[in-house]
Amino acid sequence: MGNRYFLGVDIGTYESKGVLIDQDYNLVASKAVRHGLDNPQPNFYEHDAEAVWWQDLCAVTRGLIAESGINPAQIACVGTSALGADCVPVDENCRPLRKAILYGIDSRAVGEMAFMDAYYGQDKVNALWGRPLCSSDVAPKILWIKNNEPEVYQKTYKFLTATSYLTAKLTGRYVIDKFLINTFTPCYKPDGSIDEELCQLYCRPDQLADCRGTMDIVGTVTSQAAAETGLAEGTPVITGTDDAGAEAISTGIFVPGDMMVMLGSSCYLIYCSDRLVTDPRLWHDTFILPGAFSITGGTNNAGTLTRWYRDTVFFDKLAQQEEGGRNAYESILDELEGIPAGSGGLITLPYFAGERTPINDPQARGVIFGLTLQHTRAHMYKSALEGVGYSIAQHLDIISEHGQPLTKIMAVGGGTKNKLWLQIIADITGHVIQTAKITIGASFGDALLAAVAVGNSASFAELSQKISPAEVYIPNPQNQAVYARYRKVFDELYLRTKDLMREL
Repeated sequence: MGNRYFLGVDIGTYESKGVLIDQDYNLVASKAVRHGLDNPQPNFYEHDAEAVWWQDLCAVTRGLIAESGINPAQIACVGTSALGADCVPVDENCRPLRKAILYGIDSRAVGEMAFMDAYYGQDKVNALWGRPLCSSDVAPKILWIKNNEPEVYQKTYKFLTATSYLTAKLTGRYVIDKFLINTFTPCYKPDGSIDEELCQLYCRPDQLADCRGTMDIVGTVTSQAAAETGLAEGTPVITGTDDAGAEAISTGIFVPGDMMVMLGSSCYLIYCSDRLVTDPRLWHDTFILPGAFSITGGTNNAGTLTRWYRDTVFFDKLAQQEEGGRNAYESILDELEGIPAGSGGLITLPYFAGERTPINDPQARGVIFGLTLQHTRAHMYKSALEGVGYSIAQHLDIISEHGQPLTKIMAVGGGTKNKLWLQIIADITGHVIQTAKITIGASFGDALLAAVAVGNSASFAELSQKISPAEVYIPNPQNQAVYARYRKVFDELYLRTKDLMREL
């Protein structure tokens, strides 16, 4: 059959991407498909799992096969990733019974979270979750369906997250990887088995997917999936994982001390540790790699915030782009030239859709603080970039508090196209920020995981030799001093306004 290839597909908030790589991990083909995000009412964010997730996967796989010209039978393994911490109920034929409730940006289940706090008591919440409940937890999303859509709840065969849905559509097997079971707490035990007693509050044990290792071959492409995707029937498929975990693998996060900063629609951070570190402000779990652990965090707004600015404040730039002009984001950056570090005393709390870590407050709101008549929309936009940078710095400080070294920080995702943003993050955090040569992100990580799963590399240590940095951003000491002063205001601003946010 000749050369073997490995295929990875990732489903994101606004875009799905796929890659095909060869045995030497060279990029053979790539494909991207755009899609929308449903926001039917405040705090509700949804995707149509069939029309978006599955149809995107089919379009991506067919596009990759067509672009590369390879025989589908040469694809040795398929890996997928997708939005983590979301919930889609399906029937016995894996047909979605409602639109999928998305990850932490969807905070509809605040009532269920309040009920759970009262039901368990704070001590047991801390014992079970190791932190306060947050909008990234799937259990309250399931409980919301149970309380608000009982007819859907009664018909549900399985409550799945996005990757579980994709793998089920490909293979007919309902599985979830160990990296994602933490989002379903308390439904799974640490060893991956279902906690039949604790899950009863939310669903029956048989309504949950079986836990498997991320790189386990859990099945093969069915005849029906082959007809829809263009893949060869019988192609091996791994369990898969969430987009952030796959992004981390794509950048070479393989040893303790390595950290990934994913600048996508949201910002997700994964730190690789040699031990389990618990802190209520962040999340903790095992990592994809055997014997490793993770400290993770997620901000709700990164690219979503820059997109809001583009569409709402810099709409003229978007109109020019749609008429054949320059990319709107690039045009916006032109206006930022000359805007100093600190944006002239402007501070933005980027909590425009509530916030996950480190404040864990779904009712948090965005704040633009310090406006004067001298400020322009360029000041506001740069302040938004800085606000995300301050939030990242808060996470790094917490990790350092636990004596964890930060030896390498790799940035990945669409936000890495914004070189100013990466320099801002380096200046605020005081850490060197690097990007990988292949910045496609999670889909590349999926393909790498698929390759390792079928033995194309003996180990991740061997694989690490194939991944090298592309660009390096070194902190500017003068800017770092400015940001250190403004960081104090940023940290204090939420504490002084959070009660007023709830009043709203």
